[in-house]
Amino acid sequence: MTLLAMTPVQDMHKPYPRRWSALVVLCLSLLIVVMANTSLLVAAPSMTLDLGLTSSDLQWVIDGYTVPYASLMLLCGVIGDRYSRRGALILGLIIFVAGSIAGALTDATLGVILARIVMGVAAAIVMPATLSLLVSTFPKRERATAVTVWAATSGLAIAAGPLLAGWLLESFTWHSTFLINVPIALAAIVGAVILVPPSRAVDPGAIDWIGGLLSVLAVSTVVYAIIEGMHFGWTVGPLYFGLVGLLSTIGFVGWELRHPNPLLDVRMFSSRILAGATLAVLVFFLVTFGAIYFVAQYLQFALGYGPVSTGVHLLPLAGAVFVGSGITMWLTPKLGPRVTVTAGMVVGTLSVVSLLGIDSAATYTDFLPVLTLLGLAIGLSVSPCTDAIMGEFPDSKLGVGGGLNDTALELGGSLGIAVLGSVLAASYRQGIDGFLEAFPGKQPNGQYTGQAAEGLAASQDSLAGAVIVSDIIRSQNGFLSGFADNLEANAVAAFGEAVVHTSLVATVVFGVGTVIVAVLIPSKNAAQTASSEKIPFEPIVPFVAPSTKDAAADREVAALEQLLERPSAARNDKTGARHTSRSDEKSTPKTVPARTVAEPALVDAELERPSIYQLASKVYELDASVARQASLDARSGERVTIHQLALSNLARTRRVEAEEALDAALELSDLPVAPVHTPKRPVAPLQTFYQRASKQHANCTEFKERSSSMWAMPL
Repeated sequence: MTLLAMTPVQDMHKPYPRRWSALVVLCLSLLIVVMANTSLLVAAPSMTLDLGLTSSDLQWVIDGYTVPYASLMLLCGVIGDRYSRRGALILGLIIFVAGSIAGALTDATLGVILARIVMGVAAAIVMPATLSLLVSTFPKRERATAVTVWAATSGLAIAAGPLLAGWLLESFTWHSTFLINVPIALAAIVGAVILVPPSRAVDPGAIDWIGGLLSVLAVSTVVYAIIEGMHFGWTVGPLYFGLVGLLSTIGFVGWELRHPNPLLDVRMFSSRILAGATLAVLVFFLVTFGAIYFVAQYLQFALGYGPVSTGVHLLPLAGAVFVGSGITMWLTPKLGPRVTVTAGMVVGTLSVVSLLGIDSAATYTDFLPVLTLLGLAIGLSVSPCTDAIMGEFPDSKLGVGGGLNDTALELGGSLGIAVLGSVLAASYRQGIDGFLEAFPGKQPNGQYTGQAAEGLAASQDSLAGAVIVSDIIRSQNGFLSGFADNLEANAVAAFGEAVVHTSLVATVVFGVGTVIVAVLIPSKNAAQTASSEKIPFEPIVPFVAPSTKDAAADREVAALEQLLERPSAARNDKTGARHTSRSDEKSTPKTVPARTVAEPALVDAELERPSIYQLASKVYELDASVARQASLDARSGERVTIHQLALSNLARTRRVEAEEALDAALELSDLPVAPVHTPKRPVAPLQTFYQRASKQHANCTEFKERSSSMWAMPL
């Protein structure tokens, strides 16, 4: 084994031995992407005071990361599939480091916004690459465990971001919060080169660039319109972007339905488990991010916790995520994804319901059950949904699956902060306006002075603004300290009422989403039946009769039939003699030597037998030839004959059987070697697993094909 991981995953005959070390690198990459968002929860007040940010400026600092992050993930996942998934991961981490350093060095509002945009683009490259590399590196039996660890890391990042950012803010400025990501990203880059194997899709086809541009335009304009409209009112700007987003979405769906190699085949959403899991991720993070958003504000401004203390008090959320992940890793294989996902969403709904009792006298003890239940819900629901989404995509489309999952996650989180945050802000403003009518600083003409107007606007905007204004009033005018105390107390009370109103909206959204997801996601038996009936790697292009006879395709069909029907075919006279003698042995049983000494003829026969990998190669070549010929002759317009349909059905059936045999062989190759027992003299000749499998497969194939009416046709 070399120091660097250079062997591509698709060229490995056994599972990658250092896959768990590679998972650590993927989780580190995920960690910095999520922390870049959550660390802003505690860094925003310091950044606002230092840069003099308005509400619009602060919103752009947040959206500069969110909009490109949500809109580019699907296209970046496809590009990673086409060229290199590990290359996409390393490139994204390098860009992320550059954006973080730029954000730490700037002292201008525009510079911070541009740095966040660069980091958002990098996060869109990194996020789907981590998930597609995970799925391609791990075998199926270990994939659910790996996805559970991946999902638990996101829960850890939700609490680790505020904790690390708060620790830095105790001694340094907000610039240091950008530098959190640099050492972790550099370690992940080195680890990716050493531990993560290269991976890319085999013959993925051309990239649907028009579909990619439409997806970017649709997601970015919709996210921007909702965020701006919910925070600053539905003026002409948000309505215009919303209309562009709606038209782009319709255009994307129409284009993908007609394209032969679509970026995202929207027909796949007819699968109940894919539609249900995607909706669950979207709804779950919509409510979860919104809840964490106002819980963190309450801890920091209403209860007066410092940045580090706020991060420490959010740690129960991360601990509960790991507990829920452990439960779902054990429970999902037994009961199926419907039970665990629905149970997680029910627990999440209960956590939001518990916020309905929050008031101005609430303490951290009142929020502890909320954080615990919310973390448990994340652990129960996220990993089964992610595993279900990725399981619906073939190996050539893993980047698409990762991009879809991450787009739903980030889109839900963005909408949660925008929608629930706007409800929170509107309710808070309604509760505080009555007290602010007596705000000091009016001139004789009834207008406020410039500084008083700024203080009034900040107090109306948020609890953080009211707390900051009250501190400024105490420090500048001791005579108004009583008013400052009353301002802070009324702001906390208004914020508590706003939390209750927002939690009611979140409960309704979560409850309705839970019911829909429970109906969509099939039960365990139904999901297994649907997955067994699904034909993997089915080309999307329609089968069209070729205008001329293809000699290459005929040779591939002949070679495939020979491999399937005669797995032990002789290759020379010597091997022919061996096969003749072996056929004679079937009718005349005799004793066999001990198993400790292998018979040379048996070893030679196993070496001569076409391996399952050769068979898989032939199957793939045949499938690629048929798809390529059909796409080249798509404009021929000729009818498909019964002969061509029968040939297509035969090739498809045998391809499915070969893929199942390949999976069985891979599973068998990982079993431990059985200990050598005392040799016994069997009463019949020993046969290897492949001999018995070949004989049974030949008998079944001959029976099915000769009893089928298909053979009445001139094939």
